[in-house]
Amino acid sequence: MRPVDIEALTVPGILALRGDLLLTAVSRPDLKTNSYRGGLRRVDPRGGGEEPWTHGTRDSAPVISPDGRWVAFLRAGDGSGRTAKPQVHVIAAAGGGAKRITDLPLGAGAPVWAPDSRRIAFVARVPEPGRYGTENADGETPEPAEEAPRHITNLFYRVDDVGFLNDRPQRLFVVDAVAALNEAEPADLTPLTDEHADVEHPSWTVDGEFVLVAAPRDWAVEDTVRSDVYAVPAAGGDPRLVVRTPGTAATPVSTPDGSILFHGTAFPGAEEIARNTGLWHAPWPSGDEPSFARRLTDVETVDCDSAAGPPVVFGDEVLVVVRTRGAAELRAVPLDAELAELKSLRYLAGEFAAVKSFVVDGARIAAVIGTPESSGDVVLLSDEEPRVLTDYSKSLRDIGIRPLEELDATASDGYPVHGWIVRPEGDGPHPVVLMIHGGPFAPYEWKVFDEAQVLAAAGYAVVLGNPRGAAGYGESHGRSIVHGFGTVDALDLLTLLDEALTLSNLDSDRVGVMGGSYGGFMTSWLAAHHGGRFRAAWSERAVNAHDSFVGSSDIGWFFADGYVGDDVEEQRKRSPLTYAGKIDIPFMVVHSEQDWRCPLEQAQRMYVALRRNGVPAEFLLFPGEGHELTRSGQPRHRVQRFDALLEWWGRHL
Repeated sequence: MRPVDIEALTVPGILALRGDLLLTAVSRPDLKTNSYRGGLRRVDPRGGGEEPWTHGTRDSAPVISPDGRWVAFLRAGDGSGRTAKPQVHVIAAAGGGAKRITDLPLGAGAPVWAPDSRRIAFVARVPEPGRYGTENADGETPEPAEEAPRHITNLFYRVDDVGFLNDRPQRLFVVDAVAALNEAEPADLTPLTDEHADVEHPSWTVDGEFVLVAAPRDWAVEDTVRSDVYAVPAAGGDPRLVVRTPGTAATPVSTPDGSILFHGTAFPGAEEIARNTGLWHAPWPSGDEPSFARRLTDVETVDCDSAAGPPVVFGDEVLVVVRTRGAAELRAVPLDAELAELKSLRYLAGEFAAVKSFVVDGARIAAVIGTPESSGDVVLLSDEEPRVLTDYSKSLRDIGIRPLEELDATASDGYPVHGWIVRPEGDGPHPVVLMIHGGPFAPYEWKVFDEAQVLAAAGYAVVLGNPRGAAGYGESHGRSIVHGFGTVDALDLLTLLDEALTLSNLDSDRVGVMGGSYGGFMTSWLAAHHGGRFRAAWSERAVNAHDSFVGSSDIGWFFADGYVGDDVEEQRKRSPLTYAGKIDIPFMVVHSEQDWRCPLEQAQRMYVALRRNGVPAEFLLFPGEGHELTRSGQPRHRVQRFDALLEWWGRHL
C-alpha cells in the first residue's frame, strides 16, 4: 500500500435494515477534491451485490422508519453555507427524490425516527447570533476574527475537532418529517432543550412521548465528568432526570416494557479515566425521583464499545459490541443478567475481527465488520454461517495487504503481553518500527491498519502492541498505569519488541520508534530512557509536559490528574520534556496547528528543548488540522504525512 492508496480505503458506516431494504453509508478519501466522498449504498441481503441508492457525494446516517415507508439520512453538499453542512433529508423507501427538511446554520446530527414513523429527533449545534457565519443583532455577519469575545465560565468549553462549545450548544430538535415533505422550504425549528447543557444520543421512548438523551450531571450546573439520562417531552417541556448513574451514560434506549438500557461507566469522585464501559438497565421512574441502574455486565472483563451503536433488545437478550484482546465482538447479554462475565455472554461475531456497527430487523442481524483483510464489509449474521455481502476492500487487496501475525510474550515481571507484527515481503533482514497507539485506554485491533500497511509495503516490519494501559484486556490492565506512566507500559512494549526481534528476518540494528498522542508520549519517553535501542524517533501529537497540558488541553483539567496526579513535581517526573537532555537520537516532532487534545505548545516545548541541546530534531507542522489528522484529516495532508514518514525512515533506517 502506497500513501496515495488511501483512496482505496472505502469504509461502510451506519447500517439500516427493514425487510429487503439494507442500506449502508460508505466513505473514502478523495485526493482530487481533498475531501471524503461517498453515499448510501443498497446491499442485497440475499447476496446479490450492492449498488448506489442515493447520488449525493456526502450522504450518511441512514435510518428506516418503523413502518418501512421512509428513509431519513444526512446529506452535505459541496461549497459553503448551510447546504454544505449535513442536513436531514427524507426519501421514500421505494425510491425517488430526496427532500431536505432541515436548514440549520451548522447542520444536524443523525436522525432518529419516532415510533409513529412521522416525527424525527436529532441534535444540532445552535450558534449564538453573530457567530459562525450567522447574523448578529445589527444584521451583520462578522468574519471569525471580528466576532465578539467569548465569555467562558466553565472548564469543559471546547473539544478537539469540534471547537468551542458554549457559543454553539448542542440542543435537541423534533421535526414532523411527513408534514415537512409537503412544505416548499424547511421550516424554522425550535429546540426542545436550552443552551445550558449539551445533549447527545437521542432515542425515543416506546410510547413516543419522550426523547431520551444523555446530558451532564445536574444539567451542567457545575464542571463535571459525570452524565445522566434525561427524558425530554417530545411536545415540549422541561427535561426530566430519569436515571442517575454512578458515573457516565451514553446511547440510552427504551425497551419494549418501557425500561431503559444504556452504556455507562462507574467511578468514585472524578476518576473517570480507564474505566470499562458496561451495559446498564434501569426501570422507568415510578415517582418524581430518578431510577438507579443495575449493571448487567462484569466490571473487569466486559468493555462495551458504545461507538458501535446503542444496545439493541433481541428477544430476552441485549446485543452489544465488546472489546476484547484486540477484537470487537458482537455479544448477547441476558436481560436478567447481573455482572455477567465475558465468557458467559453468547458470541455472535467478531472473533479476530472488529464489529464497527450493527442493526437488527426481527430475527436478522447485519453488521459492518473489519478484518485483517478488510477495512470493513457488510455481513449478514442471521444464517447458520455469516454471509459477507460486500467486498469494499477488493481494490486494497489487489494492491496488497500484508498479514497480521500475532505475538505473545512475557514481561520480566511475569505479565503476559499481546500484539502483532506486520512484515514486508522478502527475506530481509528488514528494518523494524515499533508503533505505539494513543489513548492510552484504546487498542490496536484485528483489522487493516493503513499506517502499518504503508510501512510494510515500503520494506519495514511494524510491531504493534497493546501494553498495560490499553483497553480490551480487563479494567485492571487499563488502570495498571494510573500514576505510573512510563513504567510497566514501557516494559511491555520493549518486551514485545524483543519478542519480535527473535524472528530471523528482522534487523535488530535498524529499529525506530513512533507513536501519536499517548503513543507520542511513549515515543518521547523511550527515546529518553532507552534511546540506545533505537536509531531515530517520530513523535506525533504527543503529551510531553503534563504541567502545561493540565491547562491547555481540552481534557487536561481532569485527564492529567486522573493518570498522573495533581502534584506538579510528579507531573514533571512523568513528563518526557523533563528528560529531553537525555535524548540524542534523530527526533521528528509532528503536530497539527489546531490540535486541542494535545495542544501545539506540547510540540513546541519539546522541539525547542531538543534543538537547544544539539539534537538533530525536526518539526513537521500541519495547518488546519486537529488531533485526528492521521484518521480523518484532509486526504492530501494524510498523503503528505506518509511521504514525510517514509522519507524519515528511509534516511535513518
